[in-house]
Amino acid sequence: MNPRTMDAAEALQALQSFSAVIDVRSPSEFALDHMPGAQNWPVLDDAQRAEVGTLYTQIDPFVANKRGAALIARNIANHIEAHADALPKSWTPLVYCWRGGNRSGAMAHILARVGFSVVLVQGGYRALRRALRADLEQLPGRLQFHVLCGRTGSGKSRLLRALQVAGAQVLDLEALAQHRGSVLGLEPGDEQPSQKLFESHLWAELHGFDPQRPVFVEAESKKIGLLHVPEALMEQMRIGRCVSLELDPALRVEFLLQDYAALSADRALLEQRLDSLRALRGADVVKHWKDLVAQGNLRAFTADILAQHYDPSYARSMVNNYRQFESAPRIELGGIDEGAFAHAAAQMLRISNAPARAGLHSTQAQAEAGSC
Repeated sequence: MNPRTMDAAEALQALQSFSAVIDVRSPSEFALDHMPGAQNWPVLDDAQRAEVGTLYTQIDPFVANKRGAALIARNIANHIEAHADALPKSWTPLVYCWRGGNRSGAMAHILARVGFSVVLVQGGYRALRRALRADLEQLPGRLQFHVLCGRTGSGKSRLLRALQVAGAQVLDLEALAQHRGSVLGLEPGDEQPSQKLFESHLWAELHGFDPQRPVFVEAESKKIGLLHVPEALMEQMRIGRCVSLELDPALRVEFLLQDYAALSADRALLEQRLDSLRALRGADVVKHWKDLVAQGNLRAFTADILAQHYDPSYARSMVNNYRQFESAPRIELGGIDEGAFAHAAAQMLRISNAPARAGLHSTQAQAEAGSC
């Protein structure tokens, strides 16, 4: 039995129909990006790939091919013993490498000779990546986005989680980007994924949504930390139906102190992050914030950075970027406990199920939808 081949665009749409998606590239290639749900069965590890590449360019391609063949055969044998020994004959893997050539061809051929029904992607990862990016341009236009707006610290991400618990379709961009979308948004010790891997995870989320149901998403700028939100998605979010989440200023401070507890505990890192705001807010303002942090007065620091940095440009930015923001109904969040967010999620679902009415004033919409 020989492996059959499949066009990359067709393979991408059929990913979930395979028993497994096997990426045979090296661990570093896999870490940079891979298809959603893929497993890494490298036929050459990073050191081996470098060794074979050096032999190919500096000694002789024939010598490199012999060395590569020995390493690949040994590694494939190890993978079969470690991963495939207990698999049934009905197991149907999709296999790819960088270009759909020697590495994936070797793995696919041996698995097929064992008796598995193997599919090899034509063009490998590069072709899959092109197909994914093309699909990412089209997917947002098929979905209806309901955009959750609100000032920093109003609990938007927490409300998204409550909506998800309630069974709603939720696109949590900050979770996918592993960043909270501000200069203080990267958790200590965390690292953002690559742009490619972010887009792969985003494609998987969008591909899984039901176009007949709304998708709830937080209002974002086009960058989350170092990552760019695809323009096609931003365009659809900016024309989506908006709901504005409101929270008392004192509760916003309390919420942020809880939500950023890990960053608050690392005073040196917090002060380092604040230094990046010097050009925008001035040395004196940043020094004042750092003094408050050094004194342990985190409540005063949080209130002040909200008032002087986060809040001033909020309304202007929202009006400029989200077309339905000014007519958005408001949800008054009554607290920051789990019950308050569950109540707000139920209210937002009621609002989302109401017919859209162009020009509806926010206070009127609030009265019609009910308030917390």
